[in-house]
Amino acid sequence: MNRTATSAPTVGTLRVPDATLYYEVRGRGPLVVLVGAPMDATSFAPLADLLAVDHTVLTTDPRGIRRSPVDDPDRDSTPEMRADDLSRLLAHLDAGPAAVLGSSGGAVTALALAQAHSGGVHTVVAHEPPVDELLDDREELRARTEEMVATYLAGDPVGAWRQFLAVANIQMPEEVTEAMFASERDPQDVADEHFQYAHMLIPTTRWQPDLAALRAGATRIVVGIGEESTGQLCDRTSRALAAGLGVAPTMFPGDHIGFVGDPERFAVRLREVLAEG
Repeated sequence: MNRTATSAPTVGTLRVPDATLYYEVRGRGPLVVLVGAPMDATSFAPLADLLAVDHTVLTTDPRGIRRSPVDDPDRDSTPEMRADDLSRLLAHLDAGPAAVLGSSGGAVTALALAQAHSGGVHTVVAHEPPVDELLDDREELRARTEEMVATYLAGDPVGAWRQFLAVANIQMPEEVTEAMFASERDPQDVADEHFQYAHMLIPTTRWQPDLAALRAGATRIVVGIGEESTGQLCDRTSRALAAGLGVAPTMFPGDHIGFVGDPERFAVRLREVLAEG
């Protein structure tokens, strides 16, 4: 089978409380939602194209990011708010029940969705959620997160990213860090980055899942970890979540964003995982 969809996505917007959500829909078949935070729909496009040959695939920009403007840019974006946004998108499309793949902060959104709006969601694949509050060193992580946010808001984005990578235990050559964050950048990327540091990072990493509710809920929860993420913060948080839910972690190709680096292999693995449900 040709595993690449060629048709352009259908683009829409949906008005939700205090924001207007941008979304894209591809393909036809069982509904799969791909969600990030702060990653937008563009980051998921290669994976979405691969899945769209036999699935309806929904991607979206989370509130406050890129094409999803918020009414009050000084208000925090919490996992509960983003989960409510997804619930409204699902109701708007009326194409469920859905499987939801959430990546990083989007995995926290997906868990919040399963916890509060499980009716239209049969499976959540939470790929490397930064649920720091499940870790024994959560107080240190809170302090280091607050420090990196303060560094960013003081006007030192490169310093903040160095701190971010150190907390995440992600190794990156200094010249790569400089090239990514110290050179001239697209104004929209800078705006999204500011919203992430100022209004998403702390609410997302401070969110604590209700493990009992997730265990008892009707939604199947899969905790995904990248094969190359061993020892990183989100490897630790994911394993803590899996232990709390009483499930084994599910390994995926690549690292924290393996679906970007190798969408073909990631799509194969995701299909396997969804078929197991």
